[in-house]
Amino acid sequence: MSGDALITIRDLGFAYDQRPILTGINMDIPRGKVVAIMGASGCGKTTLLRLIGGQLRPTRGAVRFDGQVVHELDTQGLYALRRRIGLLFQFGALFTDMSVFDNVAFQMREHTDLPEEMIRDLVLLKLNAVGLRGAHRLMPSELSGGMARRVALARAIALDPALIMYDEPFTGLDPVSLGVIGQLIRRLNDALGASSIIVTHDVHEALSLVDYVYFVSEGKIVAQGAPEEIRASEAPYVHQFVWAEPDGPVPFHYPAAPYRDQILREAVRV
Repeated sequence: MSGDALITIRDLGFAYDQRPILTGINMDIPRGKVVAIMGASGCGKTTLLRLIGGQLRPTRGAVRFDGQVVHELDTQGLYALRRRIGLLFQFGALFTDMSVFDNVAFQMREHTDLPEEMIRDLVLLKLNAVGLRGAHRLMPSELSGGMARRVALARAIALDPALIMYDEPFTGLDPVSLGVIGQLIRRLNDALGASSIIVTHDVHEALSLVDYVYFVSEGKIVAQGAPEEIRASEAPYVHQFVWAEPDGPVPFHYPAAPYRDQILREAVRV
């Protein structure tokens, strides 16, 4: 993938004890682009986000963020890097005992010395960008699922990050809210000049808004390309995933002995 890369990942591997999760991952996230990481549950997508953010250390290879090797940073350097990253958690993960306003203001108060008057103006600006300036006094319990996700998005962009990471941003949303969130992701990325990584299962929405797609299966990249290339792919795994086919490389049945043999064994035991 061409372009000036903000994130460069080379020969990345990660394992829990002796159980490999990611193997030989090579990936570029260009500045100003929206990139999707797709694949079945458990294939290592969220683990990849944690490696980019420095929550985990690779067992081999490296993640470079704007030229810095993430796992080589000390504590101060890692915190400085994380201030350049916005993260939209799955289901939003708002602070339940804080108002909408205070949720968005949290990072500004924690990581800057801005006066409260300026923080107020910036929070209202971020909430206006997601269409919720009028909801700044509400508590998270008073929000719909789509509204909560939009507040979480305003919080993720509070410090104008260079990189925004989205962990399953469309999960549990109705079609209208899903479309709104998708448009906001694209619009905010372009307005900020940021780079965005979307981990998602939503094929239709992702392919309509991203610039590039990486497909991960069993901890490896099995396909990559622009949305039109992915839609036209004849690779069995990609074709099954994109068109939601029940038969293909991803089996419907968990591995088991032949059904007839198991039934007969159980009958003998009875």
